[in-house]
Amino acid sequence: MKSVLSLCDIKEATQEKLLRIRLAAAYRIFAEMKLDDLTYTHLSARLPGVDWYLIYPFGQLFEEVTASSLLKVSLDGEILEGKESQYNRTGYVIHGNIYKAREDVNAVFHLHTIAGVAVSAMECGLLPISQFSFHFYNRLAYHSYDALTLEHDRQGANLAHDLGNKKAMILRNHGTLSCGATVHEAFLYMYFLEQACKVQVTALSSGQKVTIPPAKVCEQAALDVREFEPDFGIRDFTALLRKLDQKDQSYRD
Repeated sequence: MKSVLSLCDIKEATQEKLLRIRLAAAYRIFAEMKLDDLTYTHLSARLPGVDWYLIYPFGQLFEEVTASSLLKVSLDGEILEGKESQYNRTGYVIHGNIYKAREDVNAVFHLHTIAGVAVSAMECGLLPISQFSFHFYNRLAYHSYDALTLEHDRQGANLAHDLGNKKAMILRNHGTLSCGATVHEAFLYMYFLEQACKVQVTALSSGQKVTIPPAKVCEQAALDVREFEPDFGIRDFTALLRKLDQKDQSYRD
């Protein structure tokens, strides 16, 4: 006999389906932008208040991810639904510990791009030399490299501690991380962080001396760019969804 879902269950099931579609879309969009790294980096998302999150199955390429292929994982790294070719310990340590520490965070994105890793290796860190970078002025966390992130109690907890209340972080000698209350917020922070890193690598490689605006101007710019769009990322992410749907809707499956 089939069980009867309550209205609350139906609502959560619908919300989960929509979240799966949006997260799968984020994977596909990053693949289109060539910001993925074979099967290594990972994006996750959860519904507010739940003790699990969605993440791709380790072994898939970003371009292969679909809504139905996403795994459901507990905050302690237990696979609740779905299958993968190999257990993704580093991914679950990173994402699970951030969700445990941050009730306000419902999406976590982690990438290894050439520009992001390059800036992560620079002692100066991210410089306030572009409008992209002003999003992170005095609002960017740093985490020192500590080999592969395999331990929940030490490495995972330390990473979450270093993130603090920030929305973005540079993992030294490793890559970049963003988070947000929504998939689209985490997406846009990651996009701007990647653009800021690209500008910095390009500017420094020119050999020219770069200019840095006064601290007061940088701080005002940081306030302005965030307040310009209250639901941060929704406009751009919606536009990219339209573009993705015109090309390939298989991510929705």
